Amino acid sequence: MMQSKYFRTCLGIIALLLIIYLGSKVSFLFRPIVSMFNMLIFPVAIAGFFYYLLRPIVDYLERRKIKRSIGVLMLYFVFAGLMAIFGIVVWPTLREQIENFISHMPFLVEDMQDQLDQLQQAPYWSRFIPTESELATSLTEYMNRIINWVSNSVNHLVTVVSSVLVIIATIPIILYYMLKEGGKLPPKLLSVLPRRYRRDGQEVLVEIDGALSSFIIGKVILNLILSLLMYIGFLIIGLPYSLLLTVVSFFLNFIPYIGAVLASIPVVIIGFIESPSIAIWSLVVIIIAQQIQDNILTPVIYGKQLDIHPLTTIVLILGGGDFFGILGILLAIPAYMIIKIIVVRIYEMFLAEKVDEL
Repeated sequence: MMQSKYFRTCLGIIALLLIIYLGSKVSFLFRPIVSMFNMLIFPVAIAGFFYYLLRPIVDYLERRKIKRSIGVLMLYFVFAGLMAIFGIVVWPTLREQIENFISHMPFLVEDMQDQLDQLQQAPYWSRFIPTESELATSLTEYMNRIINWVSNSVNHLVTVVSSVLVIIATIPIILYYMLKEGGKLPPKLLSVLPRRYRRDGQEVLVEIDGALSSFIIGKVILNLILSLLMYIGFLIIGLPYSLLLTVVSFFLNFIPYIGAVLASIPVVIIGFIESPSIAIWSLVVIIIAQQIQDNILTPVIYGKQLDIHPLTTIVLILGGGDFFGILGILLAIPAYMIIKIIVVRIYEMFLAEKVDEL
């Protein structure tokens, strides 16, 4: 019986479940590790994001006989210069729009109420607009939620600020060593594998590295072009807070599928407060920009490299958000790509021939 493959497999599963059960009973031993992981995952993820953006430049400088450490420092100085240019050229307009938005925030609900009242008087639109009492109740409910959210945010402001400062101070250090010594990591990972599998492991690492690099760089390029198209369109139709809304949309569009919808909501609301026609035109601008991105830019930049079904993407985003929040949403697609590459290679190495024989 001990020689039976089925019995040995069942015994291994039971042993694994027993280890997991015993580990759950001494979970306090792993709390420091979990806390360390939670503290480092976000800055490491952000540093990894910039690593794939900046690594081609560092590699180019190294080919030009410039040491990687010097090349990284040069990039830091260039980035500081770009931030200074941003502060001189873009920030004054952006700050003015932020200040105007904050100062006019108490009046936005009243302006929206006025627009809805005007629509209620129109014969065609009145059937789609709730009655005044229902509308007042809904607006009051939403305002209470916003006030509660703001109150909770103020209570946790000190914690948020301290966390952001820690992240801002940590990311450049992590990124520096990633760019300087990132090439040393693959050999160390391969040394763990048996010799017979190191060649396959190296191919897997190269494939993962290429997939992540093309995904991140392509996503940034697409978002920049999409944001530029939207900003030009917003300026043409005269949308208020156009630069602020474009910056918000740029970051939200990093979330696949759902991000485009989330980015459209504040744009349409601000446009509707200005006038219903502006809301409609702003939605037209967003749709045109999204169609240009999806049908023209994405096939050119990604080709067939990002072969993920839309339904799979939605499931990954929902699952990542449920388990890990906003970080899970952002990392769901890259994690799926890594796991898919590893699983496919393991299948080709160990199971493909057996399945063909059956």
